[in-house]
Amino acid sequence: MAINSGIEWTETTWNPVTGCTKISPGCKNCYAERMAYRLQAMGQPNYRDGFKVTLQERMLPLPLEWRKPRMIFVNSMSDLYHKDVPTPFIKKTFDVMRKASWHTFQILTKRSDRFREIEETIRIPKNVWLGVNVENEDYLFRIDDLRATHAPVKFLSLEPLIGPLPGLNLDGIDWVIVGGESGPGARPMQEEWVTDIRDICLASNVPFFFKQWGGVIKKRAGRVLEGRTWDQMPGLTVTV
Repeated sequence: MAINSGIEWTETTWNPVTGCTKISPGCKNCYAERMAYRLQAMGQPNYRDGFKVTLQERMLPLPLEWRKPRMIFVNSMSDLYHKDVPTPFIKKTFDVMRKASWHTFQILTKRSDRFREIEETIRIPKNVWLGVNVENEDYLFRIDDLRATHAPVKFLSLEPLIGPLPGLNLDGIDWVIVGGESGPGARPMQEEWVTDIRDICLASNVPFFFKQWGGVIKKRAGRVLEGRTWDQMPGLTVTV
């Protein structure tokens, strides 16, 4: 399944893998899990197994069919580095991204230990951005794992942000996204957590993207932080 995405920091999603398992507190109210069961109920064939990790081999060639350059979020409904995704399949996915050199691909993972292991056999191409999710300070180690890779663009998705991130170190990081949790059971995010991160980004000259405040109905809370939206991206001039 590939769609024009409603995710503010990308254009299109591409899911050669669907399904996942929970690995840390940020996964508690997983939006992808809710969506997967909804799609299963609707009879969408890629989700016949619900949220079980499933390789969608027939989806692999899709980006090669899209001739207009796009920003593509890889596996919005899964994690490419899940232990149940075989390394040869991960290599196939990278082969497609390498061939589709006119696109920019964004990969996010909570399994930073595995991508460090695999990177020895997969050289990350220039059109692939690699990122990690960090939801609270217990998972700052994922940033160190990311920093150790050869990804040309390294980014952080601090979403859902469920705690402060004191001592956040942005050395070697090219982009930061922050967002609150949304949907049923959404946990609150404090404004000072966000402004502290924003200020570190400004001091470090790292682009800052504020995605949302979140909440049960996220549209009500919006995405304005101290009177403005923050839509900074890598490669664009960072302005205050």
